[in-house]
Amino acid sequence: MDSSSRSQAEAWPALPYGAWRDTCTTLHLWTQIVGKVRLAQVPWINHSWHATLYVTARGLTTSPMPYDRRTFEIDFDFIGHALLIRSSDGGEKRLPLVPMAVADFHDRLMAALTELDIRVRIHGSPNEVPDPIPFREDRVHAAYDQDQAQRFWRMLLQVDRVFKQFRTGFLGKVSPVHLFWGSFDHAVTRFSGRPAPLHPGGIPHLPDEVTREAYSHEVSSAGFWPGGGATDYPAFYSYAYPAPEGLAAAPIRPDAAFFHQELGEFILPYDAVRQAEAPDAMLLEFLQTTYEAAADLARWDRATLDCPQGRPGVTRPIA
Repeated sequence: MDSSSRSQAEAWPALPYGAWRDTCTTLHLWTQIVGKVRLAQVPWINHSWHATLYVTARGLTTSPMPYDRRTFEIDFDFIGHALLIRSSDGGEKRLPLVPMAVADFHDRLMAALTELDIRVRIHGSPNEVPDPIPFREDRVHAAYDQDQAQRFWRMLLQVDRVFKQFRTGFLGKVSPVHLFWGSFDHAVTRFSGRPAPLHPGGIPHLPDEVTREAYSHEVSSAGFWPGGGATDYPAFYSYAYPAPEGLAAAPIRPDAAFFHQELGEFILPYDAVRQAEAPDAMLLEFLQTTYEAAADLARWDRATLDCPQGRPGVTRPIA
């Protein structure tokens, strides 16, 4: 392997889902606990954008959250393998990220918050997972492999970077690039500006009113899963709500992408991107062609909504 291939492999690391399933499941539940702290403290923002986590140069963060007249934030550090809690009055707690039961992670986090004089009450059970166990009772999930957790974060670094580039090519309403801890996917969503029909709900362990608010308007959404469920491998996805007629048969690129009938979404395996000569270009091609398929079939006003992708230091030209 030459130096450029090694550099690419390090940037887009291999992480088969089966190899890290246990750590993935535990880390997912840990992020749910931290995410629910944010959910309890931050005023509701459209489409649940107030509850998400964000990629950082060392891991994941809640970003600043209000607490009375103070502010605090919680960070996962996947280089130093620690959970960091910092408050605006100088308070700080550091919890090592080591193999531990979800129940212990929950109790240690809540105890650390209390020591900082931050008292938060969260909903005590996971969302959007099969057979949920209340956090304080969960001694089943206790895996944490440092290398696997760091590889996952390194995957997210690349996904986050390319998604943010893709985000620049749209003038309409568009979400931040963020991690939804419920479904454990990193996502970005574009909106046509038109209301959508009422969503039927029915997502397991997620209140229908949350789902219906999230899908109150037409969307073309793309994201990344580390694996699990119908895709037992890491993959990128793209879907539209409501799905326009003919979407499943729409031509998209690259060749490795396909429409997953069970999920009702376009899928591009992560490994196809990781192993490509130009991973960024392949992923951007998937994001753009699946968006175009959805927007064209649904007759979005693309002449008004689309724009060239942004470049650092270059002002978008106005005719």
